[in-house]
Amino acid sequence: MIGLENEALRDRVTSLERKVGSQREDITALRSALASVARRLGTLETTSSTTSNHSGARQPSPGRTRASSCLPPSSGGAVHKHSSVSPSRPHSTPLPSQTRSSPSPSRVRASPTHRRESSRHSSGGSSYYGNGMSETSASPGSSPSRKDVIPCTSPPDQTSHPPPRHVHCIAETPRSKPPHKGGSGSLFRPFYTSHFRGPAREPVFHTDDGYLRLYLRGRALNFFSPSDLIDYDIRTPLPAPQQKLSLEWVYGYRGRDGRNNMAFLPTGEVIYIIASVVILYNMHEHCQRHYLGHTAELKCLALHPNKTVIASGQATSVDMKERAHVRVWDSVNLHTLHVIGLGFFERGIACLAFSKDHGGQHLCAVDEAAMAHTVSVWEWSRGQHAHKLLEAKSGAEQVVAVEFHPVDSNTLVSCGRSHISFWKLDTDQRTLSRKLGCLDDDKSSKKSASFEGLVEKPKFMLCIAFTETGDCWSGDSAGNIWVWAGSSNKVSKVMTSCHDGAIYCLCQLPDGSILSGGGKDRIIHSWDTNYNSKNRSFEIPEMLGAIRAITQGKGRQLIIGTTANYILQGALDSRFSVVLQGHADDVWGLATHPCHHQFVSAAHDKTICLWDALTHTAIWRKMLEDDAHSASFHPSGNLVAVAMVTSHWIVVDVVTREVVSAHTEGTESLTCIAYSPDGRFIAVGSRDHCVYVYQVSEDGRKYNRIERCEGHSSGIEHMDWSSDGQFLVSMSADFEICFWIAAICKQVNNPATMRDVEWATQNCTLGFNVCGIWPEGSEGIDVNCCCRAHQRALLAAGDDWGKIKLFSYPANKPKSGYHVSSGHSGGLTSVQFLFNDTRLITSGGRDTAIMQWEIH
Repeated sequence: MIGLENEALRDRVTSLERKVGSQREDITALRSALASVARRLGTLETTSSTTSNHSGARQPSPGRTRASSCLPPSSGGAVHKHSSVSPSRPHSTPLPSQTRSSPSPSRVRASPTHRRESSRHSSGGSSYYGNGMSETSASPGSSPSRKDVIPCTSPPDQTSHPPPRHVHCIAETPRSKPPHKGGSGSLFRPFYTSHFRGPAREPVFHTDDGYLRLYLRGRALNFFSPSDLIDYDIRTPLPAPQQKLSLEWVYGYRGRDGRNNMAFLPTGEVIYIIASVVILYNMHEHCQRHYLGHTAELKCLALHPNKTVIASGQATSVDMKERAHVRVWDSVNLHTLHVIGLGFFERGIACLAFSKDHGGQHLCAVDEAAMAHTVSVWEWSRGQHAHKLLEAKSGAEQVVAVEFHPVDSNTLVSCGRSHISFWKLDTDQRTLSRKLGCLDDDKSSKKSASFEGLVEKPKFMLCIAFTETGDCWSGDSAGNIWVWAGSSNKVSKVMTSCHDGAIYCLCQLPDGSILSGGGKDRIIHSWDTNYNSKNRSFEIPEMLGAIRAITQGKGRQLIIGTTANYILQGALDSRFSVVLQGHADDVWGLATHPCHHQFVSAAHDKTICLWDALTHTAIWRKMLEDDAHSASFHPSGNLVAVAMVTSHWIVVDVVTREVVSAHTEGTESLTCIAYSPDGRFIAVGSRDHCVYVYQVSEDGRKYNRIERCEGHSSGIEHMDWSSDGQFLVSMSADFEICFWIAAICKQVNNPATMRDVEWATQNCTLGFNVCGIWPEGSEGIDVNCCCRAHQRALLAAGDDWGKIKLFSYPANKPKSGYHVSSGHSGGLTSVQFLFNDTRLITSGGRDTAIMQWEIH
C-alpha cells in the first residue's frame, strides 16, 4: 500500500517539478541576460580607459570591442574571471612555470548555458567554458584568416569566415521557450526545458588558435586542442572502436515498487526483472542469462502454463520514442516470438496473465492509461503482432494484479485500489463485462455489511491466488484475506488480521496450501484449504525489507523477493539465505578499485556496497546515516571516501569497514569526491558552487582542509585530477569548466595554458578530447557521465535515456563513431572501467540497477 501511494506521490511531485522547472528556466534566462549586459558594460569601460595603450593595434569594427583591451598588464594576457562581475571573490593565479606549453592568447567569456539540475542545484553567474572560453577572441593585433577556420561539414575546397579574432561576441539569451520536454522524471533530477529553438549550428575548428567551437543549446563552447595535434580534420569522422560491450551481470532486483515480476522455471532458473532487462538466474551454477529485447522500463512478467514461454511488458519511455508494448518470447533460446500492442498501449503495462486452459492461448494485459486503466485480451499466438479479442475500461482506479480463473475459462479477476473485479469474456459477442466484488453492500457505510460491520472496506486489494477448487483468495492493505467462492463476485469468507499491515503476495503450493506474505510484519504464513493456519511461518529480518513476491522453487524450496531488492531462498521449516542483493534506492556513485576486480557503489538507500566483479557477489555492505552520492578509492586501495547528499563525507577502511575520518562542508549536499593520483589531496564538490580541497597524510587517515575553490556559478558535477596531482579541473551543472592549482586552491586565469596538461581521469563531459560524445543538436542533457579507460584507448559515456556509448579515445571530433548498448531504463549516473579495462561498470540511478559489461 505504501508503495502504491508512493507511486501516486511521485507522479504528483513530477507534475510540480515540471511547473517549477518552467519557472526556473525563465529566471535563469533573465539572470543570464543581465549577466551579459553587465559584462558588456564592464568591457566597454575597460576599453575606454586603455585605448591609448593599444594605439598601434588594429581598430575594431564599429560596435565591437577588442578582447585584448580588457586585459590587465599584470595578467600576462589573461582575463580575470570576476574582474567586472564579482570583485569580492578571490583573484585568480597564473599558471606556474611547470606548464609545458606557452600561454595562448586570452579568451573572453560569454554568458553561461544553463544545464538541467536537481532540485537542490542553484543557478548563478558565468565562468569559462570548455577549456577556458566560450566565444571568439584571439591575439592582439592578429588578423582573421580564411584558412584557419574549418567548419565541420564544409567540403575540402570551402571554408567559413570566422568573426575577427579580436572581437568579443556575446551569445544572446533565447527569448522563446519550446514546449516542455521531459528528462528522466526522477525526484532528484527534475524535468528539463530547453531554451534553444532553431537549426543546430555546425562545429568549427580554428586552426590558427587551436580551438574547437561546439554549440550546445545554441551557444558556443570553445575547447583548446593539444599543441602537438597534427593532421586534424574536423570533417573526417572518427570510426567506432573495434571493441564492443556485452552484458555480463546485473546486480539488483526490482522489488521496491514492482509486483508480478518473479517466476521459477523447470530449468532451475529464477526469472525476474530490473530496469529494461529480464534476467534468468541459475542459482545452482550462479550464472545469468539476459533477455534484452526491451527498450524501456519493465514493470511485470507472466509465465505461460507450459513453463517455457514468457510475456513481459514495458512502459513508454520518457522521451516517448519507445512505446509501451508486450513481448512474448522463448526462455530457452531467448528469441522473441511476438510483439503485442505497439500503438495500442499508452503508458505502460501494469500486469499480465496467461489463460490457464486451451493451451494458454489468451493473454490479458492491463494498460496504465492516463485517464483509465484498460483491460485487453489477446490471442497472442495469432500472427506476428497477435490479435486483440476484447478490451474494456477498468476505470480510473489503479489495477495492480490480474489472473485468469483456473476453472472457469471465461472469467478474469483483477484487483487494485478499493476494488476487485470479476470479468466475463464472451468471445462470440466480443464483449468483456465487469462485475465489482461486493466489498460493501451498504454503499453509505465504510464497513462491509456482509460481515456485520466487523471488516472495514480495504483501501487496496493487492494480490490474487486460486485454490484447487477454484475459490479466489485476495489479500488487502489491512492484512485481511478475502475468499470468493468460485467465479462469483460475492465474498464467502473474510479471514481478518492475518498480517499486521498489507499483504503483498499470495502463492499456491503444489500441496494445495497457500502462502501469504506480509509487508509491515515481514512474515510468511501458511494456510490450508479450510482457511486454517498451518502454524508454519517465518519472519524476514528487517534489513531485508518487506515480502514482495513468493514463488515455488525446487522441491520444498521457496524463492522470495523483497522490497529492499533482495532475493532469498529457503523453506518455512528452515532458514532463508540471501541469493542476490541490490540497492533499494537510486544508485549514484561508483568507484573501481585501483588494483583489484572490485568496485564500490553508493546509493540513496543509506548504504555503500563493495562488490567482487569476478564472483559477482557482494563482499560487504555498510549502513550509513545519510544517503550516499559519490565515492572514490584512495590510491592504495585500502580506503574509500564517500560523499553524502547532506554536507557530510566520510572515509571508510575497506578491510574493517570502520569510519576512519568524518567531515562536514557547508550546508548544501555534496555531489562528487575524488582523490588525487598520488593520494596527497582529496577534492570534494558541492552544490554550494565550491570545491573543497584537503591535504591527505598518514596513508589516507588524516585530513587537513587547505581551502575551498570558489568561482563556479552552479553546483559541481564532475572533477578530474592531473596525472601529477598539481591541477584540478571541475565542471558545474551549467557547463562551466574551471581549472585550479590544487595546493593553493587558486584558479588558473588563462585556461589556454592548460591545453597540454595530462589528466589522470576523464570524468568531465566537456573538453576537446570528449567533444565527440555530444550528439548533433544537443540540448545539453544528452550526456550525463563519461569515463576514459586506464589504457587511454576507449571512452564510455552514459546518456539520459539509458544508453551506454563506447567511443575510441580521444573522441575529439563531432559525430564520432560509437557502439551503443541498452539495459538501463533511465538516465545513467556513473560509468567506470575496472583497473585493467576488461569490464565496464554502469549505474542507472532511479532504476537501482548496476550492470557489468564485458569488453571484447
